[in-house]
Amino acid sequence: MAAAKPGAPSTASPDLDQLTLDQLRSLKEQADLEVNLLQDSLNNISTATARLDLASTALHDLSLRPQGKQLLVPLTGSLYVKGVLDDNDRVLVDVGTGYFVEKTMVEGKDYCQRKINLLKSNYEQLYEVAAKKKTIADEAGVILQAKLKQLSPSSGAGIMAPLVATVATAEHQNGNGSCRHWSGGWPNVVVP
Repeated sequence: MAAAKPGAPSTASPDLDQLTLDQLRSLKEQADLEVNLLQDSLNNISTATARLDLASTALHDLSLRPQGKQLLVPLTGSLYVKGVLDDNDRVLVDVGTGYFVEKTMVEGKDYCQRKINLLKSNYEQLYEVAAKKKTIADEAGVILQAKLKQLSPSSGAGIMAPLVATVATAEHQNGNGSCRHWSGGWPNVVVP
């Protein structure tokens, strides 16, 4: 890793200008892969947070219902059975891996809120890491494209075509994972 220059923003990336084309391509591919994995984790955290928000709202609604009230109890996402509210102050809380703990309504709401706060904190931390990785990938892509433009087409067009295709595929992916076209300052390279 290169030492940070005074006054320059500090990043965890090496001095990208000193890397070869293959090293830049590998760095960009690795950073893009890590960004995708982090994005999946962020999506999972968002989904879990939304589910806990729904659970917290359901606890609040349940606490407002009187004892003896008939209601539909969800067994799955689409299967409900009739039931009667026996005690609106005690709930079973799923604490994971098939374990349930009986808590008061207040404790159940507190449990949901603590989990939501933890997930939001984790989301913020992961978001920062993903943003840094995205910056590294973008910087590597820009430098890679600039280095490719510096190479003259007459001195190595046959050698550079796979590199251009790799950059084009990484930068301009469409829905099926391929690239329609890329224009890098010299004739268009079409990638299937």
